[in-house]
Amino acid sequence: MNPFVFSCICPHGGEIIPELQGANPKRMEVTRESLTMLGKEMEEAKPDALIVLTPHGTRINGQFSVSGSERMVGTVDENEASFNMEKVVDRELSQSIAEHAKVAGIPVGVINYGTSSGPISCLPLDWGAIVPLRFMPDVPIVVITPSRDLSFEKHLEFGEALREAVKKSEKRIGLIASCDWSHAHDKMGPYGYDPAAKQLDEEVVGLIKNNQLEKMADFDEDFIDAAKPDGIWQTLILAGAIREEERKVEFLSYEAPTYFGLICAVIR
Repeated sequence: MNPFVFSCICPHGGEIIPELQGANPKRMEVTRESLTMLGKEMEEAKPDALIVLTPHGTRINGQFSVSGSERMVGTVDENEASFNMEKVVDRELSQSIAEHAKVAGIPVGVINYGTSSGPISCLPLDWGAIVPLRFMPDVPIVVITPSRDLSFEKHLEFGEALREAVKKSEKRIGLIASCDWSHAHDKMGPYGYDPAAKQLDEEVVGLIKNNQLEKMADFDEDFIDAAKPDGIWQTLILAGAIREEERKVEFLSYEAPTYFGLICAVIR
């Protein structure tokens, strides 16, 4: 049985946040509408806590990184505007996730900063978490950042450990896989243009629509490097946490209005 009250795959481009949309609000309008829908459904699910899988949090080489501070604070700057966010961390859930991973033999670290508790126990909240959380209910969070030093198989295994921790919890927990996709759609973008970007995004859309998330682990390393996605690792954790037979996927939207791809999907 799927242990999460609601789960989704969604992106984290700064302009998706309404306060940061700038002078061209239509540029990410499709994605913004999809995320608004996802936020409403998450609200209706009444979670006690949210787990956010993000590629841009504090990384530990060779280990999964789990937030263990008392709170997290961050800012996203875009179009000469700023959006600030502060969140309380569900430290009990963080510790449980880490313990289940360690029992399964998966390398994991619970991270903190400054002091063991109190106002100084605060980690940075990255844009990969802030953007989707802008649309979600205001509840405690756990932020998890994968390590690309670890195999795709380890990401699936970590998802299984995450699943067990959530099953043991008495709390209602939501899961967010924060994923942007290929970053090589535009020759004027920071990573240039590569035709692999369009191809990989098309294949990812197909895998999501057909509930074959695990097959992202089969992508060739050179293909990934050319297309430059940052969503595969978080999606594989989600795939490990929610088994294929338990997933009913509803694909909401895809667009690539700038140099990177944006996907929104519901896993019911």
